[in-house]
Amino acid sequence: MARIHLGLVVLIAGLLAATAPGDRVVAQVGGPCDRACLNGFVDRYLAAMVAHDPSRLPLAERARYTENGVTLTLGDGMWGPAIAMGSYQLHFADPKTGQAGFFGNLEEHGHPAILALRLRIENRQIGEMEAIVIRSTARGGFAAPNDLTDKPIFSQPLAASERRSREELVRIANSYFEGLEQATAALTPFDKDCQRIENGAIMANNPAGQSEMLRMSCAEQFATGFSKIITKVRGRRYPLVDEERGLVYALVSFDHNGRSKTTVWADGKAHPVTTPFDEPLTFLIGELFKIVDGKINRIEAVVLNVPYGMPSGW
Repeated sequence: MARIHLGLVVLIAGLLAATAPGDRVVAQVGGPCDRACLNGFVDRYLAAMVAHDPSRLPLAERARYTENGVTLTLGDGMWGPAIAMGSYQLHFADPKTGQAGFFGNLEEHGHPAILALRLRIENRQIGEMEAIVIRSTARGGFAAPNDLTDKPIFSQPLAASERRSREELVRIANSYFEGLEQATAALTPFDKDCQRIENGAIMANNPAGQSEMLRMSCAEQFATGFSKIITKVRGRRYPLVDEERGLVYALVSFDHNGRSKTTVWADGKAHPVTTPFDEPLTFLIGELFKIVDGKINRIEAVVLNVPYGMPSGW
């Protein structure tokens, strides 16, 4: 019996000796990966991307990488330009499903951009990598990536009375897309202080907004019926849910068929459909919801213009 035990010790020692020092934690296959662990995988991914070195990552055998809905070889796409990470870095995680998320600003060869990232971790290896990168106005259109500022509310745990089940959080997030598709505020539980940020710009409940629409609350905007320009909300996925912090990360596509030059809002009046919505286009969207006491309090989204009808890649 002693010889058997000694043989096992020798075998294990040999395996450890054959494992690179940086991979030894990853070699603990099946070990739990809590919030800090998941956030650490995101940081490790970002460091590898900045270094243009995918070999630094512990990848599962069939690991997949998509960028803006297109399957790429890891190391291609945004892994090519010189990357400088910005000061805005928002981590979120779902330890129950091994999902990690990130929103942050950066520069590619000096051009400003916003990154939304999702990782799926299994057995301390990265199995899925889904990136949406929003590039500067001259190369794709968005408002103000350098205006992104820290939002502590997304990281704050909720009181027990404010929390909801995973199923209820997903239902609430989905009601947001149902409200958009049906052009009504009646389906979605908004907090009165709800604020929505898209690609770095405050698009709802913005006191400094230059239009009445931007100054409206989330519920008031939905109630106008403006979203009739969205002809379909498809491919809805909710891969990351954090009950402790009331977060849901959704990935969806908004189709705009561009068939009409006017739409009739809730006020009964015909409103013009402005460019680019008078042509067929699709938005690929990563959207993070903060849900407090059953109501949507904050929304932060990245919104990418892609070819009409394009699938998400997942």
